[in-house]
Amino acid sequence: MRKQFGHCMLGAAAAAAACCLALHAAQTRYEPNWASLDKRPAPEWFRDAKFGIFIHWGLYSVPGWGVRGQYAEWYWRHMASKKPNNPWWQYHKRVWGADFDYKNFANLFRAENFDPDFWADIFARSGAKYVVPTSKHHEGFCLWPSAEATRTWGRPWNAVDAGPKRDLLGDLAKAVRKRGLKFGFYYSLYEWFNPLWLKDRKRYVREHMIPQFKDAVTRYRPALIFSDGEWDMPSKDWRSEELLAWLYNDSPCKEEVIVNDRWGKECRHRHGGYFTTEYGAGLPNAAHPWEENRAIGHSYGWNRAETVDDYKSAQELILILCDMVSRGGNLLLDIGPTGDGRIPPIMQERLVEMGRWLRVNGEAIYGTRWAGRACQWTEGKRPEQKYGKFMIKYNILQSSGQKPIGGRAVKQLFFTRKPNALYAISAGWPGRRLTIRNARMPAGGKVTLLGYKQPLPWRREGRDLVISIPRLNLDELPARYAYAFKIEGGELLPSSADQ
Repeated sequence: MRKQFGHCMLGAAAAAAACCLALHAAQTRYEPNWASLDKRPAPEWFRDAKFGIFIHWGLYSVPGWGVRGQYAEWYWRHMASKKPNNPWWQYHKRVWGADFDYKNFANLFRAENFDPDFWADIFARSGAKYVVPTSKHHEGFCLWPSAEATRTWGRPWNAVDAGPKRDLLGDLAKAVRKRGLKFGFYYSLYEWFNPLWLKDRKRYVREHMIPQFKDAVTRYRPALIFSDGEWDMPSKDWRSEELLAWLYNDSPCKEEVIVNDRWGKECRHRHGGYFTTEYGAGLPNAAHPWEENRAIGHSYGWNRAETVDDYKSAQELILILCDMVSRGGNLLLDIGPTGDGRIPPIMQERLVEMGRWLRVNGEAIYGTRWAGRACQWTEGKRPEQKYGKFMIKYNILQSSGQKPIGGRAVKQLFFTRKPNALYAISAGWPGRRLTIRNARMPAGGKVTLLGYKQPLPWRREGRDLVISIPRLNLDELPARYAYAFKIEGGELLPSSADQ
């Protein structure tokens, strides 16, 4: 079995679990209701993967502009009001002209520099285990030859009939799978200005959405489906339960697919294979599979108005990943390619640097589970962290490190576990001594620093495990920003003070 970053993507336990899921899928028929659908177990590949790449790419990538701090992929919706004080409309009018209709971007979306093998190489080098491009966003333009799109819009409205004249989704799926990564896609249920949606929503669901969705699933057999645009109607009106029963029972990807929680305005954090948070702090624990999704900058789609200060550093992204995984979640990190099909170099650099860190420390990330306690705090008053679905204030650089910040406690260690090992990931270099509070260690236990060959001396002090850290200069450090200690045989002891 092919290995990446020193970690087998599906170990023996995960392979056995995958077989169990396949057997479960083969033996179980799911009814078209949430009570039945929510019983489907999450596939182990998703729980093992931890890190995925989101891609927002469509006609909005041609103007590639948005007000800083907002989503550039909402360009059409925001500029459509044409109000004098609307900065989106003012930009469009100035750059493209008042008479330039959004539909004309289809002719300019040529993707002439799109190289799916290069994209897949960057994703593999990032350490991500799955890739989720937009099959279509709320604008309705499809990256595959969707007959429904062209028919209901009354004009060529997919990437084969217009623009690049190419099956972008299919080409990317092949390249991604060739690199051993899972392939999924994002799918917007609704479309802002689709004539059928505006005229008759029931017909839109019946004649457009359902056959279109089944077409994409049948063609590309996604391992993951990120649904969106669900908030205007309840799941009954979207016929989501009926659609997911087909997906789980009869689709070609029924044995491995997982779906999110965006299938009706009542669904988020209630129904679905995994729960989503967006530009937030994730969820507090591993009670249900979940995934935080966000971009490297403020916008999912490429935004030429963003500056270097809008992009998160590799340090921040790595610490976000560690924090999410320590609480049992995944991170889906978005990039926004340009209209001609290039991944901006600053995004490439961030992904490659994350991969450099994961090549050393991936053992403490991939295939791990919640350790019973997510983190260890320093001394000081602990800040309150709220959790939710969307846009929750969260700054990992202000809440992690080795020493309190302004008298405020920070997360010093992030914990993960595997059956025979506990991992403690320090936010920054811990110095010559690392104390893990309330930890048990057997007499024959072993402590190592991932990326460093020699075992580390350790001792017990009451309920604490004290590890002696080697004196290393900057060039000798195995990684940057965060350091993973493997504690074989160790486990965390229950402690209300450390929760």
